[in-house]
Amino acid sequence: MTDLVSKPARPRAAVILAAGQGTRMKSPTPKVLHKLAGRTLTDHAIDAAQNLGCERIVVVVGAHSPQVGESVRKRLGAGSTVIQDPPMGTGHAVLAAKEALADFEGDVVVTYADCPLTTAGVIAPLFQVLTEGADVAVLGFEAADPTGYGRLVLGPDNLLLSIVEEKEADAATKQVKACNSGVMAADRATLFGILADVRNDNAKGEYYLTDVVGLANGRGLTARAAFAPETSVQGVNAQAELAAAEAVWQTARRKALMAEGVTMPAPDTVHLSWDTQIAGGVTIEPFVVFGPGVSVASGAVIKAFSHLEGAVVGEGALIGPYARLRPGAEIGAEAHIGNFVEVKKVKVGAGAKANHLSYLGDGSVGEKANIGAGTIFCNYDGFDKFETHVGKGAFIGSNSALVAPVRVGDGAMTGSGSVITKDVEDGALALERAEQTVKAGWAAKFRALKQAKKDNKA
Repeated sequence: MTDLVSKPARPRAAVILAAGQGTRMKSPTPKVLHKLAGRTLTDHAIDAAQNLGCERIVVVVGAHSPQVGESVRKRLGAGSTVIQDPPMGTGHAVLAAKEALADFEGDVVVTYADCPLTTAGVIAPLFQVLTEGADVAVLGFEAADPTGYGRLVLGPDNLLLSIVEEKEADAATKQVKACNSGVMAADRATLFGILADVRNDNAKGEYYLTDVVGLANGRGLTARAAFAPETSVQGVNAQAELAAAEAVWQTARRKALMAEGVTMPAPDTVHLSWDTQIAGGVTIEPFVVFGPGVSVASGAVIKAFSHLEGAVVGEGALIGPYARLRPGAEIGAEAHIGNFVEVKKVKVGAGAKANHLSYLGDGSVGEKANIGAGTIFCNYDGFDKFETHVGKGAFIGSNSALVAPVRVGDGAMTGSGSVITKDVEDGALALERAEQTVKAGWAAKFRALKQAKKDNKA
């Protein structure tokens, strides 16, 4: 789901704060590498910066979590991270990016890697505030319960007089519901010039980014606020908050898809990923999970309890129930992948059917081929993977094992229960099973003998 804004008139850069330790997550995974909608929190923040048109992005990381820096540099390249060590507050964290942006001329926005719902569209109004003449722009929100948040002390026309942290607030200020999201924008020179004067003479002994507002006013500069919905700026500091943010994201994305014509009888049971693409006219039954990298074309039906990841589903295809599509699965138009069928790295042609209880891994299935129940593509010998190719209109008998590398030709057939180890030419029938032997009356004699033994013991 993208949230791209128009090309900016002035150059933009972003400083993303990702140095927090995240101890409340109680997880060996760094907080900002936890995932929402299948994407790390850090990547969500980077997405927002890129969608804002930021030509420079600097992520401030902590020395305690080198994995965060590695993840960022893998995406953005060398020089995209700076280290805040030791952590001494948000103002100190932003100052860590000063040298990395020394040659940048334009506006800088400060965002947070643990706020995955703060998209480009949420942040964009700050730049409009700057365009209209403010020197510093702060993103605020009206809190249902402002406890714990910094308060925005406002004048007329959202003129921002100061930001007061909870621990520094008097009783009257604590009644204010206009709160600080932490997101701030200003011209680079203005931002770092003011930050140089921030002091740590406060209850926590930290350098607050919020002090920029008061110092700006003291210099005769103008600070103003823009406002966003509270849910769009909520942070993630604990597992329950991650789940709450996930719920907000999922609800919004489901509503957007339904508005585009996707049918979901039980939307709350459908789980989507950040890049899930579903066309109008698709039906998604209850309890379906979409992992990353899935696209579904119009007219397809995804039946209940199916799991899709890294897969492409063509027009009018029928998937499930209880189907699993793994990365590399390409399901053609009007094809059927039925209950308890797993497909991995296989291209399934238009109109082909694998209706139940099969594993298709590595290879292809031709148009209008039929895969019988219990069919297995034996693609792995313990060391390497090999491919199986089933031709157009082929018929694979139930309980067949196709041992790769192998090809079953166009229009060919395999007998039920066969283990196919050699290629089958077009139009041929391949059988691999022992000849059936019938012993007349044997079953009746066997039962009589067993019953006699049982009667003797009694």
